[in-house]
Amino acid sequence: MSDTDFLNQPFPQAVEPEDGMDLTGPARFYNRELSWLAFNWRVLEEAQNPRVPLLERLRFLSISATNLDEFYTVRVAGLRELAMAGNTTPAADGLTPAQQLTRIDASARDLMDHQQLVFRELKALMDAERIEILTRDELSKEDCAALDVRFLEEVFPVLSPLAIDPAHPFPFIPSTGYSLALHLERIKDKRVLHTLLPIPQQIDRFIRLDAPEGTARFLPLEEMLLLHVTKLYPRYKVVGHCTFRVLRDSDLEVEDEAEDLVRGFEVALKRRRRGEVVRLNISANAPKALKKIIMDELPVTESETIETDGLIGVGHLSELVLKERPDLLWPSYTPRVPERVQDHEGDMFAAIRQKDMLLHHPYETFDMVVRFLNQAATDPDVVAIKQTLYRTSHDSPIVDALCDAAESGKQVTALVELKARFDEAANIRQSRKLERSGVHVVYGFLNLKTHAKLSAVVRREGGKTVSYSHFGTGNYHHITARIYTDLSFFTTDAALGRDMTRLFNFLSGYAQPDDMENLAVSPTTLKPSLIEMFEQEALNAEAGKPAAIWAKMNALIETDVIDKLYEVSQRGVKVSLVVRGICGLRPGIKGLSENIRVKSIVGRFLEHSRIVCVGNGHDIPSKHARVYISSADWMGRNLNRRVETLVECTNATVKAQIVRQIMAANMADTAQSWILRPDGSFERPAADPDTRQFSCHRFFIENPSLSGRGSAGAKDVPELTHAND
Repeated sequence: MSDTDFLNQPFPQAVEPEDGMDLTGPARFYNRELSWLAFNWRVLEEAQNPRVPLLERLRFLSISATNLDEFYTVRVAGLRELAMAGNTTPAADGLTPAQQLTRIDASARDLMDHQQLVFRELKALMDAERIEILTRDELSKEDCAALDVRFLEEVFPVLSPLAIDPAHPFPFIPSTGYSLALHLERIKDKRVLHTLLPIPQQIDRFIRLDAPEGTARFLPLEEMLLLHVTKLYPRYKVVGHCTFRVLRDSDLEVEDEAEDLVRGFEVALKRRRRGEVVRLNISANAPKALKKIIMDELPVTESETIETDGLIGVGHLSELVLKERPDLLWPSYTPRVPERVQDHEGDMFAAIRQKDMLLHHPYETFDMVVRFLNQAATDPDVVAIKQTLYRTSHDSPIVDALCDAAESGKQVTALVELKARFDEAANIRQSRKLERSGVHVVYGFLNLKTHAKLSAVVRREGGKTVSYSHFGTGNYHHITARIYTDLSFFTTDAALGRDMTRLFNFLSGYAQPDDMENLAVSPTTLKPSLIEMFEQEALNAEAGKPAAIWAKMNALIETDVIDKLYEVSQRGVKVSLVVRGICGLRPGIKGLSENIRVKSIVGRFLEHSRIVCVGNGHDIPSKHARVYISSADWMGRNLNRRVETLVECTNATVKAQIVRQIMAANMADTAQSWILRPDGSFERPAADPDTRQFSCHRFFIENPSLSGRGSAGAKDVPELTHAND
């Protein structure tokens, strides 16, 4: 492990505040949107990381593009609406909507230019690996002959060329819609025709060509269309052409008074497809007449238009991440089945009864969560199942298990969150399926998203009922569980079982849970609980005891929480944070945050788990630390406008797994870590060429976790540090 790792190094020397910086004013925060863009720059940087396999680098490039699309359709769209309405209310950092849009535009344009540079670099490397992306001019006669057949059989039937003239109004182009615009001239009399050719999203963007074994050749779909324009317009020739792609406002507006919440969302989804255009990408050097028509008809301004010298729709490059080239992908691995579950011959209830169990996904298989619910569905001693569903897949095994349970006569309640952004349609479909099977489906609150990840199974055992509770940091989504790092906590703790029941009663019947025993819940008690535990650490520091906070999350922008972290750090608490994405806190500033350090990890897996550890009068790591997992990021929406949970883990083995393995490895990582600087920028530490960098992802793949150990786990499980007992 490198001697420069975050875990073993002292806090960096704090810097003086910038000239004129008011440590009590807005400058103490960093802008949320610019911080998000900085995160997406880190994603793009992984596409240039030579330690990452080539096709995985291509995947990172694609992800950076799809991330940016979503950012525009949601965040930029919202700011644009505020600015157009004349709203000048500043964000926490003091920037108005218009000022934010100006800075976003500059950074985003740079980022898109850099995406094209990275694509050219990767394309050259792919050529060397015999994976080629061709133009129509590079095709052989045999290629053209084969494409003639494929065009007529597969593409021609789904094309809809659309003339643009007074008799043919400009058509509606949906969000992410990609089109070819043509300036044609009739051969007979040189009459001009402007036309659009929407590129069907039902067809792959890259057409695979015949190629010798061990090689791959692709032609972009738009190149195929240009090759066959004369089949669409046999009496015309192409004078000029361009391609363009639009992004539209995809934020939802739902009437609070909607009588039928489901119907309201179905209407809103249709409205989303027709949102205003927030960005136009058009190919550089487009014919002026075509460009003017497109911009006037959409309509968009110059500030909303981005000319692209290269590939438009970079997100489609994910199609070229070829499974047949494992030599250019991450080494494969098989998620582990916990030894304790194997000791009990797969019986999840027996494994959980033995003691609390924590699974670390994707290193430990998400199938155990599915098995938990499948066993509950078929177990005659199970009488009730309650489940929250925030994001689901189209073929969700969780939904299937709940349906099976209801059809077998069990009482099943499912809270389906309809406001899970971009998954609303899937969730509506799944809710209909659940209802048909007899599941009692509830939809929570109009003004609160239910983001908590909860599953409760009530089972008769020896004349009494026992509650088996599952608290997760991630969604019940078996596809994303393969690439998101999340935690699944299983327990039979009676107090947590009662708290779980109270929370579900709140979700289904609006019965306010005022008497929680061990569970903190937003929007009522979660943020106050965080503030209280931070305050206790400050009191410990002032009493001369060790005082520390370790935490991990996706985003940190809630101003009350940031201010409390600033305060306790000034009172002597050492704060170490792992924040994957947005961070509005500025670390390492004298008089403000000299005892705070922040890092971000961007690598093979998407860091998604939320963890909080406080020293409790001892150094961290220590068996005396208090350890929590949560569904909530430290954002205003999570802590103030959502239903979220914070659950304390008290089992010694679970605590050791979280603190001495998971958090310690995240802190020690050097291979895929970035350090946040006081000015809001992130810096990748310089690598020691003589030392192998430590990767927390590799560590978790190679080493079993603590709490899932069974009889075979008597051997030592690697830990990164020794507890200060």
